[in-house]
Amino acid sequence: MNNLKAKGNLAELVGKLKQKFANLTDDDLLFIEGKEDELWGRIQKKLGKTKDEIHKLIEKM
Repeated sequence: MNNLKAKGNLAELVGKLKQKFANLTDDDLLFIEGKEDELWGRIQKKLGKTKDEIHKLIEKM
């Protein structure tokens, strides 16, 4: 997958998460290259769900 497509997929994912979970802010979903684990940690903490639970929610979107 090229970098542009990956960024597009990430933007789509961020939009869906913000629609489903109003308590997630732009700052919570800010992705900085190399900090993917930090992003997942923020989402997990904010939603009180495990990474697997979040992945399952995303798959249903």
